Amino acid sequence: MNPSLRQMRALVALAKTGSFTLAAEHLNVTQSALSGQIKELEQMLGVRVVERTTRKAQLSEIGRELTPLFEKMLQDLDRAMADIASRKALKQGSVRVAAPQMLSCTLIPEVIAAYKARYPDVQVWLADSPVEMVSARVFSGEADFGIGPDRDTTAEIEAQPLFEMPFVVVYPPGHPLEQRERITWADVNEFPLISLQGQFTERLLRDMHASFREQSLSPYNEVTFMTTALAMVHARLGITVCLPYAEKMVQLYGLQMRPLESPALTRRFFVYTRNARALSPAAESFVAFLQEFAAAHQWNVPQG
Repeated sequence: MNPSLRQMRALVALAKTGSFTLAAEHLNVTQSALSGQIKELEQMLGVRVVERTTRKAQLSEIGRELTPLFEKMLQDLDRAMADIASRKALKQGSVRVAAPQMLSCTLIPEVIAAYKARYPDVQVWLADSPVEMVSARVFSGEADFGIGPDRDTTAEIEAQPLFEMPFVVVYPPGHPLEQRERITWADVNEFPLISLQGQFTERLLRDMHASFREQSLSPYNEVTFMTTALAMVHARLGITVCLPYAEKMVQLYGLQMRPLESPALTRRFFVYTRNARALSPAAESFVAFLQEFAAAHQWNVPQG
């Protein structure tokens, strides 16, 4: 059997005050309750820890040896509990977020800034990653959670829906698409398409085939990053398709962005977490804030 916290606190208080009366007042307990805790400690140890006299309580040799050990254990525990309380109250702590490159240079910094305004003492670390690496960083523990589009994951990774956005077409000013009342996927095929490598194009073609079997896409060039595609569109090497959250980057390159119809395809985004790992209070609060932010902000697509 190990000494209880109450017994350890009783001995430490008695050592500091040298009096049962003062120690009881310090711990906000009755003198008889304090005396009972000391007796229980002595019974458990089988030795005296206090030499009682009529004038004051003096520690025995064993009591003097135990006091600094008990005091350090209590201090460590109190610090740990204070740290947990502080983290729970979001007065400190950190969050590690993994997100794809385009999300990381458009939408996520806005969310972090808004979160920091509410919780200024929580540190948020953003790990900008290739899309296919988001779940891997969550699985390895490099990130508390990830944000990204729909992707095949392992059984250890849980995906929680966050938001859904429609695809848009991006083209330079003065492009023939500018004159069209509405733009369809068939219109996209009339011009060189700069698309993204990997699952971005694969899933887009699959969704298009499921919704509009007669229509397909033939990318003129496939690149790794959307910023590269936008730069190529800016150089008038073709057009591209992306999602509305890239609007600021589209504007930065001086390009036009409009919705695509027939069919109106969308892409869903998720929060990815690891099943076996509980989120910290700070990470939980950031996920809740992110969901709140996504629900409150509708990222509308400019109409030309």
